[in-house]
Amino acid sequence: MKPNTPFLVVIPARLASTRLPNKPLADIAGKPMVVRVAERALMSGASRVVIAVDDQSIFDACKAHSLDVMLTSKDHPTGTDRLSEVVTKLNLHDDEIIVNVQGDEPLIPPDLITDVAQTLSQHPQASIATTALAIHDLAEVNNPNVVKVVMNQSQQALYFSRSAIPFSRNPEQYQAQCYRHIGMYAYRASFLKKFSQLPPAPIEEAEALEQLRALWHGHLIQVLLTDEAPPPGVDTADDLERVRQVFNSLGKS
Repeated sequence: MKPNTPFLVVIPARLASTRLPNKPLADIAGKPMVVRVAERALMSGASRVVIAVDDQSIFDACKAHSLDVMLTSKDHPTGTDRLSEVVTKLNLHDDEIIVNVQGDEPLIPPDLITDVAQTLSQHPQASIATTALAIHDLAEVNNPNVVKVVMNQSQQALYFSRSAIPFSRNPEQYQAQCYRHIGMYAYRASFLKKFSQLPPAPIEEAEALEQLRALWHGHLIQVLLTDEAPPPGVDTADDLERVRQVFNSLGKS
């Protein structure tokens, strides 16, 4: 898809990380991780890329690389709440599209950012667009760390779960109809303005999946099916070393 509809990218970046302290500032081939993420986002054709940070040290690092950065509250419980603050501060029009790119994905494909934004643009009834991938490994189907999504015939999400859904009485046929959710989202500004006022949903709390709050309150989520999973993000020191090796092999500056 070509970026024929304007969209913004917002990159929430939080300093605290249980498994990898100061993660947004971790060096990757001479630049902080959050800067590497922003560079990928800028390649998507977005009309603007804003980094939403919770600490002055990240703010200063982004400014040092001439990036568009905004200091936001330290008290947001989720990245989506941080996006809501950005939408309010920027006074965005209700129809504007915002893609949430996680601050720990320095290898995120720019085309995937573009595609999820255009998917939302092409489905005006939806509040959110996200992505999914067919699962071909039964171990992934049964892995609670792999979130699955069930869709209707229009590729709108019906439910997300850590469980193996939909249940099939014939496991050999099951894999062809099971989809892994990829946690990239495009939102309409109108939804983000409302999100922080929506009470948490029982199904959200049971599954520990924030996107279920939107479904519980009647918002449509359009799903884009992709053929290839994006490279994994950085959660641990091992992940960071893997990404560093990728950048070094490409001779990135």
